[in-house]
Amino acid sequence: MNATPLVVTGANGHLGRRLCARLAGERPVRALVRSERAAGQLRALPEAQRPEIALVDYTDADRIALAAVGCEVAVHLVGILKETRANRYADAHERPCQALAEAADRLGMRRIVALSILGADAASPNACLASRARAEAILLAAKTPAVVIRVPMVLGAGDAASAALLRQARGPLTRLVRGGATLEQPIAARDVVEALVAATTREGLDGAVLDLAGPESLSHRDLVLRAAALLGGDVRIGSIPGWLARGVAGVAERFAADPPITRAMLGVLEHDDAIDPEPTRAALGIDLTPLDDALGAAFAEEPDA
Repeated sequence: MNATPLVVTGANGHLGRRLCARLAGERPVRALVRSERAAGQLRALPEAQRPEIALVDYTDADRIALAAVGCEVAVHLVGILKETRANRYADAHERPCQALAEAADRLGMRRIVALSILGADAASPNACLASRARAEAILLAAKTPAVVIRVPMVLGAGDAASAALLRQARGPLTRLVRGGATLEQPIAARDVVEALVAATTREGLDGAVLDLAGPESLSHRDLVLRAAALLGGDVRIGSIPGWLARGVAGVAERFAADPPITRAMLGVLEHDDAIDPEPTRAALGIDLTPLDDALGAAFAEEPDA
């Protein structure tokens, strides 16, 4: 067992909890979370998978450094898809990365591994994708070497994206924005976890920005139909005009403090994902789960570790 603890920010999320389970018995995990509620999610894990927990403000470099003493590598899983009045992109992306970079530099860490989103681009008109890219740049500019892994929709039991896909696939009628024309390239949660683990130790990755996705790119319409077939059912697909979806999201942003969907969130969901995952798969030395197997695991009753 590697005695050096791995520090993980945002460890209470679905991927963070899977990472804790994956590393159980292999190396200790020090989980940084920002609330007692988040800490409770980790304490609910089986005893063998429970990490050491520290409550911190993700934007406080001093607190992060104190909590991460003795850790050589940090895995950064903090980020949001939907911005609200109380939770802005800058506060969820750029400021935590700045604090983590400062803490890692102060401690002389060996590496930061950060999870980002496919399509992140500082020049993007989409506020979420632009914010994600700025956060990446902060980490890549730090003294501590960083590795960024960008992923699309992640399929894993119990997570929000998989639950939404399950609802759509169960029909009998599902209305999709633009009829589901957006290209999706979902990746299994277990593959993302393996990629994160590999990136903590793999040589030659310092400063790399790696685009990773599942082995198939297909329209969202076809993804819903594929999921429905695996569930043994049938679903009819209807269409919502893009202009109408954006208009509804804009109204929700104006009148709700926590709207169910925003224009930036919709833009991310409508981003076309169609990449060749082979270079990143080879660089990390991992295997990719076939789409049907990933869907099967995502629709299982118990989250897969």
